[in-house]
Amino acid sequence: MEKRAVIAMSGGVDSSVAAYLMKQQGYDIIGVTLKLFDNEDIGSSDKTCCSTDDVMDAKAVASRLHIKHYTFNFKDDFKSQVIDRFVCAYENGRTPNPCIDCNRFIKFKRLLERAEVLGYPYVVSGHYAQVIHGGERPILKKGKDHKKDQSYVLYSLTKGQLSHILLPLGEMTKDEVREIAEANNFVNSKKHDSQDICFVPDGKYAEFIEQYSHRTYPDGEFVDLSGNVLGTHKGIIRYTIGQRKGLNLSLPKPMYVCRTDLETNKVILGDNEDLFSKTLYADDINLIACDDIKTPLHLKAKIRYSQSEEWATVEQTGDDEIYVEFDNPQRAITKGQAVVLYDDDIVIGGGVIR
Repeated sequence: MEKRAVIAMSGGVDSSVAAYLMKQQGYDIIGVTLKLFDNEDIGSSDKTCCSTDDVMDAKAVASRLHIKHYTFNFKDDFKSQVIDRFVCAYENGRTPNPCIDCNRFIKFKRLLERAEVLGYPYVVSGHYAQVIHGGERPILKKGKDHKKDQSYVLYSLTKGQLSHILLPLGEMTKDEVREIAEANNFVNSKKHDSQDICFVPDGKYAEFIEQYSHRTYPDGEFVDLSGNVLGTHKGIIRYTIGQRKGLNLSLPKPMYVCRTDLETNKVILGDNEDLFSKTLYADDINLIACDDIKTPLHLKAKIRYSQSEEWATVEQTGDDEIYVEFDNPQRAITKGQAVVLYDDDIVIGGGVIR
């Protein structure tokens, strides 16, 4: 294994400690921070991911580690592959996961391509997951710290990409990472983790979409499952499956968004029990642990980042389609989110719920 690697340094503590660990292991490394957007382009102040402060923090850690640091401009790719896809998904009644798209198209595609041009065969990040090398194919596994595990947002990485990815934090806990950062007096040792989508730091997705797209989305009707009109909604992009807050309706009981109808511009509400279902189809699939699923498998499946995985039977029903039937009904299965399949701690693969 040629010990040369590019470290994706966001300015946070995790990627900083990843850089430290790779240098301790004798790697020839360079640090790279990705310029993904200009704050004025997203209508935000300089308090987002990859802000000036983040770049300066990354440079400070790189200087302390005596490694070179560069900033790569991937704004055009990020706009087309992450932000535009995010907006398009909401406009079409889906709830996207832009972090997955960023990992898929930017951090572990464009950055790997750039690293190869520079003569560095590996890209390193601070994700809490494990890539096991040495067998017939690389294996993606959960991180040791299951509370921080990020394997869900890496499921779309191909076998070829995983062969060139190193994740040194996979066997560590967050507390252990903080301890290393503090012991080395890293400027970001106490920095808080980012919780929001980087280009929507205030969490106001609808307002961002309207500002970014220069479009307004018309009001429409809230209706119940029987078609009875309950009130007026403020644009279909403002509602996701399972939502209860923010409906601004006076109702005799709590009601939840069960689905949206783009053709009629209606938001359909129901009771909490109406949100539960057992089956889903997913496409745009990526399988890591196998080339295809030849016979139905009983695996665990996870339908959103914040949820634990649940037992399900998985069948591949086409070249780019899987059918998942859960043992028990799941709440708010949502179009546009990823379903990720696990065999114990090993990621089998996943796809986009449709």
